[in-house]
Amino acid sequence: MTILEIGVISMSRIGNKIEDWKNIDVKNNEESFNLLIKKYNENIADFLKGGGDRYIEKQHKKGRLTARERIDYLKDSGTDIHEIGIFAGYNMYEEYGSPAAAGVVTAILKISGVDCMVIANDATVKAGAYFEVSLKKTLRAQKIALENKLPIIYLVDSAGVFLPLQDQVFPDEAHFGRIFFNNAKLSSHGIPQIASVMGPCIAGGAYLPVMCDKYIIVKGASMFLAGPALVKAAIGQEISQEELGGSHTHTAISGTADYEAKDDLEALDFIKNMISNINHGEKKLMKRFEIKEPVFKSSELIKIFNTNLMGQYDVREILARILDASKFYEYKKDYGKTLVCGTARLGGFPIGIVANQRLVIKNNNGGMQLGGVIYSDSADKGARFIMNCNQDRIPILFIHDVNGFMVGKDSEWGGIAKDGAKMVNAVSNSVVPKISLITGGSYGAGNYAMSGRAYEPRFMYSWPSAKLAVMGGDQAAKTLMQIKVSKMSDVTDEKKQEIYNEIKLNYDNQTKAEYGAARMWVDEIIDPIETRNVLIRTLEIINNQNTLPVPRFSVFQC
Repeated sequence: MTILEIGVISMSRIGNKIEDWKNIDVKNNEESFNLLIKKYNENIADFLKGGGDRYIEKQHKKGRLTARERIDYLKDSGTDIHEIGIFAGYNMYEEYGSPAAAGVVTAILKISGVDCMVIANDATVKAGAYFEVSLKKTLRAQKIALENKLPIIYLVDSAGVFLPLQDQVFPDEAHFGRIFFNNAKLSSHGIPQIASVMGPCIAGGAYLPVMCDKYIIVKGASMFLAGPALVKAAIGQEISQEELGGSHTHTAISGTADYEAKDDLEALDFIKNMISNINHGEKKLMKRFEIKEPVFKSSELIKIFNTNLMGQYDVREILARILDASKFYEYKKDYGKTLVCGTARLGGFPIGIVANQRLVIKNNNGGMQLGGVIYSDSADKGARFIMNCNQDRIPILFIHDVNGFMVGKDSEWGGIAKDGAKMVNAVSNSVVPKISLITGGSYGAGNYAMSGRAYEPRFMYSWPSAKLAVMGGDQAAKTLMQIKVSKMSDVTDEKKQEIYNEIKLNYDNQTKAEYGAARMWVDEIIDPIETRNVLIRTLEIINNQNTLPVPRFSVFQC
């Protein structure tokens, strides 16, 4: 069943000119955001260098390209590379030297006109060895490929498991063996998989290319379950690397590999030709309508809120700088006002929007509601809207800037847990593609209701301003300080403040966008100005899927 070819009718234009904004310090907001973006760009520049000039030169001396050079050669001319997880491993494993981009590049790109997922070991980073986060990134790429029906290209050039941390890589459910488990599952779902061994392919890693549909090996590369040294130690047999598992061995003797390439470029040309001959099909999930640019500039997005204070702003101003023609058909506009829901078009695609409103709201009962908080009425509204999107078969974009659900006697007596569960239920059982974007905070159960990582959004992005944690730093630090002080005697106010400052600094570091992206809690940090382009490209990728299951929502209390 495909998404209905629906039009979005009677949409209103939203958004205001900057000069009409009230109570927003545009200049200060822009300055604070630019500092974050500057640091973000510096980090990206470092990641793109891989292991650095020394190791790039070493790779070239072997007659081999780097992972990113291989990917750049594969992509169709004039198209972009949609990289996933470039921050993976950031400031992790510092005692071993933090592996840039976790030593593996995962990216979606067009090859011979087809959207493909490429997973490429970066031999300039720890010889392409796998850390736990490298595995997490690889498994994430495989999942994205499965969900969006993308052929996968594996460019293998890896020394295998990073042995000093083998206990974090080998035995568990989501460790190394899961890659080959996924190989088999992807194949059973009809996802084309092509592997090119372009350097070492050692031990258990040797199963990966063999479990792919097509297997290319480059002269000078090698694949074996055990290398010459281990073979000699185990059975006393002396044999060269080339004779044991070189390209001639696997193409002419074992028959394990399908094709032998003289060098990297020939192997990559093989891949281009293979993809061009795959009957990937033209059936798509959504009809694409005419694309209309927003009325307001994307560059104004960094002027909307203060990155440090996360003050009040109208989330419609963000939508006005992302959506086609700045038009939005709002659902239940006067009910549950701390959650803004509605339909629109984005890059010509129909889409549902669920976004946290940051303005302080006066509800129709005369009470005040805090921006960024989900109340019973907004949870009820969100649940119903999500189910409507499933009925209409349109994807949903969740925009997070949420403190969580409302607490206190009135909320508990009013059934906030019941209403919150209703929204979480709707998110959990939603079958249409979900995309999450964290612009500000994403705290506590609010993260769940807004389709956080545990709720399997197809893609999850954040701005550099994002905060991701169980609660805000101030609340957490005060709670943790009180626990610590309760176990101490004769604590001065000065000492309490010192304890608080120390806890808050550590906690705040853990909430930063980079910290979450390093651990693959989000797929990528994006420049706010590129938000519309990234989301449109994401919808294009999602549109490779051509069917959806029938939505079925479980029992919940009304």
